[in-house]
Amino acid sequence: MGTTDSAGTAAAGSGSGTTTGNTAGSTAGLLRPYAGTFAAVMALQVTGAVAGLAPLLAVAEVGRALLAPGPPDEGRVWLAVAIGAAGLFVRLLATAASSGLGHLLDTRVQLAFRRQLAARLGRVPLGWLSRRRTGELAKVVGDDVSAVHPFIAHSPGELAAAFAVPLVSLVYLLTVDWRLTLITLIPVVLAMAMVPLMMTPARQREQEEFDGAMGDIASAAVEFVRGIAVVKAFGGGERAYRRFRSAADDFVTVFTRWVRGMAPIAAAMQLVLSPPFVLLTVLTGGTALITSGGMPPADLLPFLLLGLGLTAPVAALGHGFDEARAAWHAAGRIREVLAVPPLPEPAHPRAPQGHRIELRGVRFGYESGHEVLRGIDLTLEPGTVTALVGPSGSGKSTLVRLLPRFFDPTEGSVTLGGVDLRDLSSRELYRTVSFVFQDVRLLRASVADNIALAVPDASREEVVRAAQRAQIHERILSLPRGYDTVIGEEAGLSGGEAQRVALARALLADTPVLVLDEATAFADPPTERAVRRALTELPGRERTVLVIAHRPETVAGADTLVMLEHGRVAERGSPDELLARNGTFAAFWRSHHPAGGVVSTAAAPQGDDPR
Repeated sequence: MGTTDSAGTAAAGSGSGTTTGNTAGSTAGLLRPYAGTFAAVMALQVTGAVAGLAPLLAVAEVGRALLAPGPPDEGRVWLAVAIGAAGLFVRLLATAASSGLGHLLDTRVQLAFRRQLAARLGRVPLGWLSRRRTGELAKVVGDDVSAVHPFIAHSPGELAAAFAVPLVSLVYLLTVDWRLTLITLIPVVLAMAMVPLMMTPARQREQEEFDGAMGDIASAAVEFVRGIAVVKAFGGGERAYRRFRSAADDFVTVFTRWVRGMAPIAAAMQLVLSPPFVLLTVLTGGTALITSGGMPPADLLPFLLLGLGLTAPVAALGHGFDEARAAWHAAGRIREVLAVPPLPEPAHPRAPQGHRIELRGVRFGYESGHEVLRGIDLTLEPGTVTALVGPSGSGKSTLVRLLPRFFDPTEGSVTLGGVDLRDLSSRELYRTVSFVFQDVRLLRASVADNIALAVPDASREEVVRAAQRAQIHERILSLPRGYDTVIGEEAGLSGGEAQRVALARALLADTPVLVLDEATAFADPPTERAVRRALTELPGRERTVLVIAHRPETVAGADTLVMLEHGRVAERGSPDELLARNGTFAAFWRSHHPAGGVVSTAAAPQGDDPR
């Protein structure tokens, strides 16, 4: 594979999520493996719905036979009764079979979707995951998969039945009297004529304004609730309330305008589709035909029984289609996740020779035309600590995320032991490189399981030893069940405590390369010094450490200091050298730490190693 795949992988890492050409290339493609069962469910639903007409048809035929002049045709009457009873039996069987098969299919589809999503999310670049909100992905895996249920088990078959049943009724009524059939269709024609009135540019604009106002008031409500404590503490409670009230007032205005435009049309459609209006139309037309001698009175009965069902397709447009559209959009969001290109794996993985990290001509941008890193050349020697400093937006976090291959560079290469990271298998890479970031996310599992995530067969003694080095052992013992306490259920941890659990995990993993991005941001200075000493002084290991540094203690403990500015290496050297040089780093550092310079490594107390 080599470096030729860098541009494609970087695009994947940036989260475009638009690649097609795989089994998830279209929303319909997601359901293609289940097309046969899906068609069977629809066929059973349509069969059951049509069979349900048999009793009504039987009543109509019995009525016509009994009301016809002369003695009734007993054979016709009993045949109609038998057909009605058979129809009820077929409806019962078909409806039960379609419901059972539909829900089994729905369970299979949801399980398959969740397995596909889990498999794909396990293979996508870590950078793609890191740039997305947890709630966004949880909605896809949870809510969106569940939202497909109506589309699988209900809506398509119900919509098909809603059209099939009136069609069968229409054919039957035409055989009775074509003139009254046309009269019975008048409410349907009137309702369909109103549909374009709901699709005019003015109505579409009002709908867009309504959707936008709904989003604005939802956002304002969330911001008001989440930020009320802060704004009130600084005397801004009234301002925050005014913003929320303004969003609510705007929503009322937009909603009123939307209702004024849609209400008359919706009310008119409901009127012409209502049973009283349909019956009035049928009775008016039927009475006119009967009194003129154009139709026998008995023929009015089928229209009174079946005429109401002819309006079902129009009603289905407003209900079943909404559910189907929502499910279709949910399936589209599932497809987008499944379409994210996985992290490319080399066809012939290579093994690194040592643990030296080298970045050569590295360029990277999250978006095309906007580079974050602009030609980085850097070497990290085994057994050394390299600290990155620089202003916000200089590319520090982006650079450290290249080592665990959250992203691949768009140009240049990152090598480990002389091997491009793209030529290492994922297993080999994460056996060699571990990382701890400021935003720590722990699993809903026991503390011990969280620490032993990378080494699941670790003994309890090894887990405890790692926690002690990370300065979190005493806090764990204070939890309800100590190391067996389930995080998120039986107890919660602060940001700093969660960081130290993640650090214990890294210590237990004992990888030769360690990446720290603000990994001790919430720790007090003594705890940070103890943690760093544990991270860099494990026996028998020449560890390569790359860390983003902000505190003087962290900078002083580094062997090499790298100053980034605008995505480039502005200066590098030891902390004392760069301060003495009085260049870019010295100016930056003194502007952020006016109280003094970097603590000298030589001046640090022997028992309080800043590492």
